[in-house]
Amino acid sequence: MKVLSFYSTTVGKKLVMAVTGLILAVFVLGHMAGNLQIYQGPEKLNHYAQLLRVSMPLLWTVRLILLVSVVLHIVAAVQVTLQNWRSRPQKYAVSAYQEADIASRTMIWGGLVVAAFVVYHLLHLTFGTAHGDFKPGDVYHNVVSGFQVPLVSLFYILANIFLALHLYHGMWSWFQTLGFSHPKYNRARRVFATVYAVVIAVGNISIPVSVLAGWVK
Repeated sequence: MKVLSFYSTTVGKKLVMAVTGLILAVFVLGHMAGNLQIYQGPEKLNHYAQLLRVSMPLLWTVRLILLVSVVLHIVAAVQVTLQNWRSRPQKYAVSAYQEADIASRTMIWGGLVVAAFVVYHLLHLTFGTAHGDFKPGDVYHNVVSGFQVPLVSLFYILANIFLALHLYHGMWSWFQTLGFSHPKYNRARRVFATVYAVVIAVGNISIPVSVLAGWVK
């Protein structure tokens, strides 16, 4: 009951967003690092994919943690957003929007784009139902043939730009939510959030760009 009572507060919801957001941010970094092995050739990437399936119980445990994190993150975000809209006067809301940076302004819509991207990504490269030439077990082939479709690559690129903006704002807010906010360290927080977001964006976007350019084939 105490947990539910704490969650009912804005602070509780923001803490849930911070913790689940951190879990997802760490996963995104690890996922990108694994995918970048595509530059080492098909054998390396496919071997990496096989290693992930060595222990199916562990794999599904990780997937369950990620699924729960995504659901809690979205639910808490929607509830906090609705609370903010209801509690703020119209003039204040307009002023806050005008003063916000692009990452803050696109947080809600960017989150929706990222959510849609995650669903499509799973259907495209994990389950293969949205892939015209999917070969189970051949991750390298699936990635290359998938990104040879310009519209698919364009969607991945745009989605990762929104993901980067979402990560930037999320990592910046994470420190504040957990009480690590101080004017003395704001610059360091901003640099960290920027570097993290840029690394993720550049790493992920480089793959469809490399396939379209013919550097990876």
